[in-house]
Amino acid sequence: MARTTERLAAGSPLLQVRDVAVEFQTIDGPVHAVEGVDIDLAAGETLAIVGESGSGKSTTAMAVIGLLPGNGKVTQGSILFEGEDLVGAPESRMRSIRGRSIGLVPQDPMSNLNPVAKIGTQIAETLLAHDLATRKDVDRKVVETLAAAGLPNAADRAKQYPHEFSGGMRQRALIAIGLACDPKLLIADEPTSALDVTVQKTILDQLERMTSERGTAVMLITHDLGLAAERASRVVVMNRGRIVEQGPARQILEDPQHPYTQALVKAAPSVAAVRLRPEVFRTSAPDVAAPAPDIAPAAPEEERTDAAPAAVAAPRADEPGAVEEARTEASAPDSIVEVEGLTKIYKVRGSKDDFAAVQDVSFSIPRGETVAIVGESGSGKTTTARMMLRVIEPTSGSIRFDGQDVAALKGRDLKLFRQRVQPIFQDPYSSLNPMFSIERIISEPLEFYKRGNAKERAARVRQLLDDVALPQTMLRRYPSELSGGQRQRVAIARALALSPDLIVCDEPVSALDVLVQDQVLTLLRDLQREYGLSYLFISHDLAVVRLISDYVCVMKDGRLVEAASSEEIFTNPRDPYTRHLLASIPGNELDIAV
Repeated sequence: MARTTERLAAGSPLLQVRDVAVEFQTIDGPVHAVEGVDIDLAAGETLAIVGESGSGKSTTAMAVIGLLPGNGKVTQGSILFEGEDLVGAPESRMRSIRGRSIGLVPQDPMSNLNPVAKIGTQIAETLLAHDLATRKDVDRKVVETLAAAGLPNAADRAKQYPHEFSGGMRQRALIAIGLACDPKLLIADEPTSALDVTVQKTILDQLERMTSERGTAVMLITHDLGLAAERASRVVVMNRGRIVEQGPARQILEDPQHPYTQALVKAAPSVAAVRLRPEVFRTSAPDVAAPAPDIAPAAPEEERTDAAPAAVAAPRADEPGAVEEARTEASAPDSIVEVEGLTKIYKVRGSKDDFAAVQDVSFSIPRGETVAIVGESGSGKTTTARMMLRVIEPTSGSIRFDGQDVAALKGRDLKLFRQRVQPIFQDPYSSLNPMFSIERIISEPLEFYKRGNAKERAARVRQLLDDVALPQTMLRRYPSELSGGQRQRVAIARALALSPDLIVCDEPVSALDVLVQDQVLTLLRDLQREYGLSYLFISHDLAVVRLISDYVCVMKDGRLVEAASSEEIFTNPRDPYTRHLLASIPGNELDIAV
């Protein structure tokens, strides 16, 4: 049952945000981050605030809890919590409210947990600070708190450090800290954005159980509209610091009225992917081995011919003889990559048992098409990608690229392979050198492989900026001056610089908002159509995979459990694990008009 206090009048919202504006002082003058925001949140209710980065959703939440940066302040309006206006409240008063009455689950569990303090110690600090435990009984209450958050072996886990936890376990620890004091309101700021869909569902189910049992109101900050529809009773949509639409969650997302909300719904793969089919970019590709205009290659490359796409040469786990049949198909001449029996074993320090990260994986990548590998963290998908790039060596099995055994490549052949296979990494914030200008970042591979002279390289960089739809004014900027979507476009331009045949995309859009994510996916597909590129697309997000892939390989515990065309995987999944992944996609059952 939802709780009330004497200060809160009967029927009044627990939280009332009225005409709130937030301003940040910068060297370029004031920035109006939030303007005229009105929000009501009842006791025991879950409200989702959605919008892309910069929309003002997190700023609004931080204004409520009094944790705006030093250069930010609420310049107008009121924030009534249980009838008390928190705007202008003394810091001592806000410290007593934080944790005790308003809890917080921040976004990044790694940076929001103290890496040198044990998990139990961090929870104990919260309990002791609010006089909810004594030195004598704090250890017992810490274990109870961790157990309530769904962490197994809570007594042992309390003695561990954050780096010894998985991403899902760290998020549970943050939830435990946020709910340790039994607050009346919990602010959850993107609490599962970095987690796999199955782990995400487990975490959110646990959070929902805990808050429902305690009657806690939840303000959920997210850019995932499917998640908002499933977990919230009402949704507030923000754009450029203002609320553009709000109302019942299902109504807002199934029948959006504002153009911005309509754009969000259309762009969100977690909502729309089950209704949309991507275009199939099968083109008569040019000789993609040829260098870009005005750039001479380091050495002549072998001429290759176009061919019709081949089926992915990976078996369905439940088909008799599928492995033998798949390996026969793996030698199809129109596959640019043929993987057979790929295995990676790691020695575990202090243990007699080895760890099999990848076990007996076989598949092929048709020329000019996209093969996706999906699975949870630890499934072996990124290890497979790194072996494909020859960053790590396989324990056994083979990878053939354009008919050549990758493991046997040396000298000039290996150098040529590294030019023809390029990566795009997950995090556009850490994969670009912050000390390099955008021009230098893109031109670096051209200089390393001695492609053309300085004038030709400069022309190639400008062409690449055009290819990824970035203005020429970006050339002199640095990564810190670009948005996440712009940085990922720079990463794509760098990957295209050497005119590769295959691009290995390792979670390339997982760190991006839905609108930017949609733009990057569209860009990747357009570039594939224009240049005949082949993609190996690594992702834990099946909704994204449906939009980009022609074929899908599903991995679990290092093994390939199912592989087929994208259409078949999404309409007729055979393996229980694949069905489990699909069922975990937030919003996959919504009837969205797009």
